[in-house]
Amino acid sequence: MADRAKTGIWGLDDILTGGLSKGHIFLLEGAPGTGKTTVALQFLLEGARNGERGLYITLSETEKELRDGAASHGWDIGDKIDVFELLPPESLLDQEQQQSLLYSSDLELGETTRQIFDAVERLKPARLVLDSLSEIRLLAQSSLRYRRQILAIKHYFARFSTTVMLLDDLTAEVADKTVHSVAHGVFRLEELAPDYGAERRRVRVIKYRGSKFRGGYHDATITRGGLNVFPRLVASEHKIGQTRVTKSTGNPELDALLGGGIETGSSTLVLGPAGTGKSLLTIVNMLEVINRGEKAAFFAFDEELGLLFNRMLKMGIDLEALQKSGKLVIEQVDAAELSPGEFAHRVRRQVDEKDIKTVVIDSLNGYQAAMPQENSLVLHIHELLQYLNRRGASTFVTVAQHGLVGDMKTPVDVTYLADTVILLRYFEAFGAVRRAVSIIKKRTGSHEATIREYRIDNRGLTIGAPLTSFHGVLRGVPTYSGNTLMMEEEKS
Repeated sequence: MADRAKTGIWGLDDILTGGLSKGHIFLLEGAPGTGKTTVALQFLLEGARNGERGLYITLSETEKELRDGAASHGWDIGDKIDVFELLPPESLLDQEQQQSLLYSSDLELGETTRQIFDAVERLKPARLVLDSLSEIRLLAQSSLRYRRQILAIKHYFARFSTTVMLLDDLTAEVADKTVHSVAHGVFRLEELAPDYGAERRRVRVIKYRGSKFRGGYHDATITRGGLNVFPRLVASEHKIGQTRVTKSTGNPELDALLGGGIETGSSTLVLGPAGTGKSLLTIVNMLEVINRGEKAAFFAFDEELGLLFNRMLKMGIDLEALQKSGKLVIEQVDAAELSPGEFAHRVRRQVDEKDIKTVVIDSLNGYQAAMPQENSLVLHIHELLQYLNRRGASTFVTVAQHGLVGDMKTPVDVTYLADTVILLRYFEAFGAVRRAVSIIKKRTGSHEATIREYRIDNRGLTIGAPLTSFHGVLRGVPTYSGNTLMMEEEKS
């Protein structure tokens, strides 16, 4: 939007529907270490790229500290940004030159304000950052005087049509909402410390007068290069008409179970205990998709990629070669270091930029580990699946159930979210552990209600005929009432 000042942070501009409305005052608040200075520098550097003069007024950091902080992100602010520090020079540390003029703790509020106004008069910046309000609050000493000073600053900057970002480190003993009522917009940065793993950061827009914005919390990270914000995914914002077509999984027996195959733009949940072949089943379908000339993406939460490549290679599936060809995108996901919002952004970027038509998430257990609150997991996965469906991408999600036979426990119930649910099971028969597959749900079209045995060996996945002679397979210890096994042991 032409009347918006972009912040230089794509995700934040997206949340703010374009950026900050020009000529207004905005408050950026957060505890120390949440990234306020980083955001402020990105805001001023973005202005410099657009030919707008920027001024950083600091009452808490020295200019050297500010420039060193910028350099840690690879930014050389040089003369791109004017820095005005209200801090004492080294000479003031001399006992004979004890002037308190520039000490924020001793400085008169009026003098501080006058020096700020003088700097603005001299430089006439289009963008300005004032760091931080806690110093002005201490000088004001009373809430009434503080509010009057903030109003005076607001009206003064309005004369120059300056877009102002005020920083507040929330160190006041009493929560003061004075600036909340005066500012045009209020944004908060937060940092959370989980029991294990890296800190989690998030952003929230508390207020934005006269402008639509995306509410709620949005995950964020700070890396070399600045703050990254990952807007909360809202599937309803993405309405793209797609014609659903049933396509083969690459396995005729599995197609028969599914009533013809998997529909494009649908979600499939693969349930089963560890070792039943959930990943292999999704990879078999992924290969068929690639053979049709489409692209696929595989996000591995649980298995190290080197082990996955070696394991599949023994079955004649060269995932590494497919990855190098560009037909397959494989990403290793570290649940301890990645937030759900960032993961959703990764998936979305692959689908949007590379026209991915099949997405595999292996597994939901790893995804759950990235969630600090289990209740939010269902909402996150719901929005992600709905978004992928609207983009016409088929999604496969694996879930490892607790237990081996009999009553299985699922860490979180998301079966109602998926369009199709494939159930994998172990069962014991004639002194051997076997595997069985069945379809327990399919929203569109009919599917086979039988249970079929399948085998995993160096040939990959082999599915046999229906287990019509067995009863109680899903309990794990079935009874046999026939004369032949559905899949006889091969004799060499």
